[in-house]
Amino acid sequence: MNHLRAAGRLARGLLHIVAGFWLIHVRFPQLPPSHREAAVQVWAQRLLALWGIRLVVVGEPPRSGPVLLVANHISWLDILVLHAARHCRFVSKSDVKHWPLIGALATGSGTLFIERESRRDAMRVVHHMADALRAGEVLAVFPEGTTSDGIGLLPFHANLIQAAISADAPVVPAALHYVDPLSGQISLAPSYIGDESLVGSLWRTLRAPGITAVVRYGEPQWAEGRERRAWARDLRECIVVLRSAAVPPVAPSGPKNNSKL
Repeated sequence: MNHLRAAGRLARGLLHIVAGFWLIHVRFPQLPPSHREAAVQVWAQRLLALWGIRLVVVGEPPRSGPVLLVANHISWLDILVLHAARHCRFVSKSDVKHWPLIGALATGSGTLFIERESRRDAMRVVHHMADALRAGEVLAVFPEGTTSDGIGLLPFHANLIQAAISADAPVVPAALHYVDPLSGQISLAPSYIGDESLVGSLWRTLRAPGITAVVRYGEPQWAEGRERRAWARDLRECIVVLRSAAVPPVAPSGPKNNSKL
């Protein structure tokens, strides 16, 4: 039954992804930026629902920019979940650009790609990020630089935080959880770490009876004289606190988004 359910979810999801390609390549050129953002958010919410993933948003997502959103990183699913909670423009490792389907969608939605091993490329991206923040955009980064298991939290790299300092923009910390709705415990189904393959992680996610994705937003904060390394450490501690907060009660079925969008 798990395999049949996963196959059905996969088929429905693929059709929805094809619709996403049409949206980006046909409809986007005709839409103003605000309508594009709303369309991406609705598309992401629908895909979560098709894949049996319920969204719970705690706190206030940033309503407008300039804002740099800083989140912990667990899975390929994080980007979809954060888009569903509030559209944002991601900064992602260059590998994502070449992922099947996801790479094309990420490129079409305006993702900035970075060669993480290259300091020169990091500086290039920081300049682009600062310009985007000055233009009033909402950007999102994963300062861990790679995925963790969803239980612990890796050290934060500080390079990309410099963009918020340069643009004098606030940072909003966000904590991600994936929860088994039956047990209320952390779900490892969406994990994507180590030698795990993208296909294997996707299939395991689709086979799960249900997953609740919880996004918990903190309060916006400004640098207030902190250099990027000190601010990165403080943001990490803030996300540790957000992650340790009790996960809200989870209903047994049905997608939900309780944010005020």
